[in-house]
Amino acid sequence: MSKRNAVAGGNGGPRTPPFDVVAAYRRLLSEDEDLTMPVAAIEALILALANTPASTVSETLDLVSKLTAQLKRGIPNSISLSAGTDLFQQYLISNLQRPSARGDFDQMRTHLVQNGKLFVERAKAARETIAGFGRHFIRDGNVVLTNGGSRVVGSLLRSAAESSNNRGTIRFKVIYVMSPNNSAEEDESRQNVAALRERDIPVATIPSTAVAYCMDQVTQCFVGAEGVVENGGIVSRMGTYQMGMLAKAAGKPFYVVSESHKFVRLYPLNQQDLGIEQNVVDFRTSVGSVKGESRSVKDEGMEETKGYKSPDFATQDAVDYTPPHLISGIITESGVLLPSAVSEELIKIWF
Repeated sequence: MSKRNAVAGGNGGPRTPPFDVVAAYRRLLSEDEDLTMPVAAIEALILALANTPASTVSETLDLVSKLTAQLKRGIPNSISLSAGTDLFQQYLISNLQRPSARGDFDQMRTHLVQNGKLFVERAKAARETIAGFGRHFIRDGNVVLTNGGSRVVGSLLRSAAESSNNRGTIRFKVIYVMSPNNSAEEDESRQNVAALRERDIPVATIPSTAVAYCMDQVTQCFVGAEGVVENGGIVSRMGTYQMGMLAKAAGKPFYVVSESHKFVRLYPLNQQDLGIEQNVVDFRTSVGSVKGESRSVKDEGMEETKGYKSPDFATQDAVDYTPPHLISGIITESGVLLPSAVSEELIKIWF
């Protein structure tokens, strides 16, 4: 094939560039601050289906599989979005294998895309349902400890604050664990703090190093999750695991607040079994990393530059795994679950 034909379509015109699912995913997250990573992944796949031609069931499934792999490769921490992509793939498979799927394929494909959009709308609405369940865990005089910029935890606390103002009987305080960096997640944390203070809820902000110090003042802990794994543990922002350990040692309830679309088919055995590269523990000498494979291109070119400081990945983007024995309950839109019930919920979704 000639070079000219290689860039031309079958009708002699220019070939449409392939759909960039990673760019679509990033754009969706930047345009909608309330969008979670699994839902953004599903929306990106729906956009790809709507903009990429496929004339058979097998072509559609193969396309979604390739786009999913591309999305997971393009995002450093793909744990949370994997919950969405796996769920969408299962949804497609179950619908395309029905006897009714033997009719007009284009019509069926359009129907699937529309139903996918409906799922996205329901996933967004789950946050308010969770807030309705979770606010009943906060009682008069409670002191709540939380961390991170979890939108669903923020929604729960705001719901409890508004309920407090309406009924005039519940007064609670919040201790918010903040990180020293200026990441997007900390911006969300500051927004949650400001929203609670505007509702007359006293909020104290502390560094992560002060969690143990204030634990004796705390009544219960609420944390969000990037993913709820098969054994009922969670993957969440760095520091959640140590908060869970401290809460367990102090006898304080430790609740996870999460939408069910964050349930992910992953069974980690320890912190190094998450399937993502974090390099949190990066041993270095004066000449750089001890492990040659851990050295990035940027480090190799900049490590001898005066004043250069390697990015602090541990406090910016890293996550840790909190095992289920530290978790008192998982508050979802379906109700409050024990960690042991997560595997049953995943079976309902997948089988």
